[in-house]
Amino acid sequence: MNGEEEFFDAVTGFDSDNSSTGEFSEANKISGMIDLDTSKSTRSGKNGEKPQQENGIQKHRTALPAPMFTRSDFSVWSILKKCIGLELSKITMPIAFNEPLSFLQRITEYMEHVYLIHKASSQSQPLERMQSVAAFAVSAVASQWERTGKPFNPLLGETYELIREDLGFRFISEQVSHHPPISAFYSEGLNQDFRFHGSIYPKLKFWGKSVEAEPRGTITLELLKHNEAYTWTNPTCCVHNVILGQLWIEQYGIVEIVNHRTGDKCILHFKPCGLFGKELHRVEGYIQDKNRKKLFIMYGKWTECLWGIDPASYESFKKQEKRGDQARKAKMDDGPEKANSDVPGDVADDVPVAQETVQVIPGSKLLWRINSRPPNSAQMYNFTSFTVSLNELESGMEKTLPPTDCRLRPDIRGMENGNMDLASQEKERLEEKQREARKERAKEDAEWRTRWFSPGNNPYTGAPDWLYAGHYFERNFSDCPDIY
Repeated sequence: MNGEEEFFDAVTGFDSDNSSTGEFSEANKISGMIDLDTSKSTRSGKNGEKPQQENGIQKHRTALPAPMFTRSDFSVWSILKKCIGLELSKITMPIAFNEPLSFLQRITEYMEHVYLIHKASSQSQPLERMQSVAAFAVSAVASQWERTGKPFNPLLGETYELIREDLGFRFISEQVSHHPPISAFYSEGLNQDFRFHGSIYPKLKFWGKSVEAEPRGTITLELLKHNEAYTWTNPTCCVHNVILGQLWIEQYGIVEIVNHRTGDKCILHFKPCGLFGKELHRVEGYIQDKNRKKLFIMYGKWTECLWGIDPASYESFKKQEKRGDQARKAKMDDGPEKANSDVPGDVADDVPVAQETVQVIPGSKLLWRINSRPPNSAQMYNFTSFTVSLNELESGMEKTLPPTDCRLRPDIRGMENGNMDLASQEKERLEEKQREARKERAKEDAEWRTRWFSPGNNPYTGAPDWLYAGHYFERNFSDCPDIY
């Protein structure tokens, strides 16, 4: 085993859809291309034929080649107990704790609800656009729900591309740094309506029972038709019971979305779990203008939906609710409830029970609702229908991809196919190859050169960022490194 694995991947992008809603998002309603019937998998057939076409839209596979590998025989604590007080970014985790995706592919899951960006671009009023952008920012972390497997750490120089004509975007990402691990991404609308880009390098903290990932790096969305740019940083993600008990995830912190043209801001409060899980998954926030006047109120759950309402109606409802609460309390017995506060430090934190679904205030409008998961999601690492298709390698695709694309990684492919021994062997081989390449560069005093992104400053915030250098889709891959 070696010290090259970045444990940060385990807490930076858990994704899944909440099946409790039983509904599709607008994206699925529009495209009509996601088939949740796993008996009709549309993977390439024995002869390598392309997936079926329906009304000119390519259908993507609806299941993985092999079910999820059980993790019941492995203990995270057996690894972490040796590492207390050490740098978490160098902890090696057994492959059984992985999921068959690269972290670069997990970043791509931001785009599952890309229809919200298209919607924002089509809206005429800046307040409406901010509502859609805020919904997109929430949807980007919604995919993390119940995804407790860690993606594979990208090798230095690894890339991933995704083109979805049905969803109207193309996407490219690159691992631009190994120490510290930094992933850069860039996406654009096929109709030239938006650009979406950023770089991600979270900071980890190990608290004994939990691992907390504080987000670093700026996310930028440009709506080209309106000459507007929005920037924000994702909330903190925390994974509980990494040592003992059932893993569970919460997101918390303040997300501030800034419209750099108008000065409008959206402040979203991702609430921590709270006592007895009362606030689990809840998001509340508001949009204000440059003079700090509140224009719009938003509320919901990042695992479920986001609603919005005008401030006057919201305040009126809250006053009525408060009066009702006071009346109920007056009728209740005032006997003290027994509190279970003496919890030993060596037991797992109870998994909070999510409270009732979001109470919709009369007059609210729905801004976003999560996609339903496919029925076989639990056997597929809790992947969504969008996620299931990310590592799909169609016949002939190898000829158009660069040799650095995630789909060509043999360890990820081995795990996806259910061959854990092969996946583990290939993972070790690739890491050793990466170390040897680094030693050779050190001997020659040569610096690593990124291929598709370059360091710079974010044009809107001035903060350090990695900027797309262009030309990827010209498909000149002759000078790509040999990393696999």
